[in-house]
Amino acid sequence: MPIPAARGSLPALAPAEHWHQQTARALSGPAAHRRPPVIAVVRFVEAPRIESRFGHKGVDRVLEEVAWMLRPELSEQEHLAPDGHGGLVLTLRGAATWQVRARLEGISTRLARLPVRLGDDHLAVTPVIGWADAADRPACTDPDQLAERAAEAVELATGQVDLIPRKWTPAAPARHAGRRSGGPLRTVLQALVTVLIGVVAPFAGLALAYRAGLDLGTPAYLVVTISLVLTSVVIWVENLHALDPDRPPDTPAAPQPAASAIIPAYLPNEAATIVDTLHAFLRQDYDAPLQIILAYNTPRPLPVEEDLRALAAEDPRLVVMEVPYSTSKAQNVNAALEVVTGEFVGVFDADHHPAPNAFDRAWRWISHGADVVQGHCVIRNGSASWVSRTVAVEFESIYAVSHPGRTKLHGFGIFGGSNGFWRTQVLHETRMHGQMLTEDIDSSMRVLLSGRTVRNDPALVSRELAPATLSALWKQRIRWAQGWFQVSRRHLRAALKSDELTARNKLGITFLLGWREVFPWLALQMIPVIAFIAWREGGVTEMDWFVPTFVLCTLYTLSAGPSQVLFAWRLAAPEVRKHPRWFLGYLVVSMFFYTEFKNHVARVAQLKELSGERKWAITPRQVPVRGEQL
Repeated sequence: MPIPAARGSLPALAPAEHWHQQTARALSGPAAHRRPPVIAVVRFVEAPRIESRFGHKGVDRVLEEVAWMLRPELSEQEHLAPDGHGGLVLTLRGAATWQVRARLEGISTRLARLPVRLGDDHLAVTPVIGWADAADRPACTDPDQLAERAAEAVELATGQVDLIPRKWTPAAPARHAGRRSGGPLRTVLQALVTVLIGVVAPFAGLALAYRAGLDLGTPAYLVVTISLVLTSVVIWVENLHALDPDRPPDTPAAPQPAASAIIPAYLPNEAATIVDTLHAFLRQDYDAPLQIILAYNTPRPLPVEEDLRALAAEDPRLVVMEVPYSTSKAQNVNAALEVVTGEFVGVFDADHHPAPNAFDRAWRWISHGADVVQGHCVIRNGSASWVSRTVAVEFESIYAVSHPGRTKLHGFGIFGGSNGFWRTQVLHETRMHGQMLTEDIDSSMRVLLSGRTVRNDPALVSRELAPATLSALWKQRIRWAQGWFQVSRRHLRAALKSDELTARNKLGITFLLGWREVFPWLALQMIPVIAFIAWREGGVTEMDWFVPTFVLCTLYTLSAGPSQVLFAWRLAAPEVRKHPRWFLGYLVVSMFFYTEFKNHVARVAQLKELSGERKWAITPRQVPVRGEQL
């Protein structure tokens, strides 16, 4: 296949020898004493496939396109050349680590958006970037050795494929570095610390201030009450907006294109359910070609792998790929993008069974301009235990009420990790970041900050399994809560400064990322405040519990929970709605246990994150009995 001619204005790539001479001069010249230069190596995941199809000329064509893009932003003291391994080596001016990282991240993002024409194909390339700083210890002034260090860092970047440049360090960090795990005793201590911070310290502070002549009891009570009322107001408004959710256009704007599904899986945890999941995808009612990619990792060979390969041999739509270096869902998704052929792609957890028309409905959204569409996740094993029944109703309050209500109110949706459909190019440019415990929420924020649209469709249904035990639920929710806190710390400030978001969007993100992290602590303050007022008044029996404002605010605040359950029942998927007792049970469990359980999880998760304790805890799958339905 012929390779098109290069642009007339393409800059010629300097020979490696010329790069070496210029870089050696920069490392030993006067400027090196101020801030030595940085060496970066840029390679492309697709290079082996491009070379196998188009030969060396194909790879050279990609490098020329990349050089054409990079050369205008390089100064006279900065240089680039082929690295001899299908990539480029760059000499960049020295700067602080955060500045270099930000610059390389910008380069990585722009390269991921760069269309390269080879023959009749327009390819998207996936850059992997590593870099080394000559100023770091041990110091180095040899250009070749610095390039070797940067190449080592490229290997780390290649394992993630997430567009994040990696810096070389003297001892390359293990893949789990920084993810310290605390045992049960540590978690118990953290729970006690939350009580100390959230109850004991506020009560002591109020009491000490009172003894010093400053009565803060009433102001504290008003602050807590207003906080609870404000939260209730938002819940009520979202409930009402959920009655009229956004709906996709009746017809697509273009014929159905090829589509893909990515199913990331940690196989030991999914072995009992994955075959049923794949059969559910192979039953999809979609008229255009549908590619189904199972991207999995496993620490040991498993018998189910033979079944998966046999299934792939029977149906050419199924691609089964092991990701040997993977330790996360994010890495599996990113690896699967290398073989995606669809114009849009659905991302699903390994226990999901999408409705037969899911891809058809998602395309109606995407063909009319949506970049990401999040569907409605319905629990299909609600009868397994009281925990799974609780989660089944909770998911209806989330996916049938909160998500569509928030989207309608604040003008944006969020990708929830599964049953989400992406324009392929947008997912290619965004990727999943494996260092984030909730890579889905992180990617949602990055999509919004890039000016893209995320929509929500409660009628776009997929059915999944819920944890069936309290311990499994704890593992899942502690990871979710810590992941949300990570995202809040990383993106809230950027969102508030963003020119891509409207004031309406920013208000919603403030509530979603800011208020949701503060609220678990504020809600707890009612305990020390009331305890202080009782102590101040001489006992609980001496308090006036029937102050009209107190009674009205309490009633209104308490109404938020039942109202959300009522709206959830009204808008729930039919297979869940037919169990009204589940909703009544959820109301009771929430009032006396579940709401505070989730608040407690959020408080403990924040302490874990602030103390650097990060671990991806696998949520054990509940294996449904054959034929078991809601």
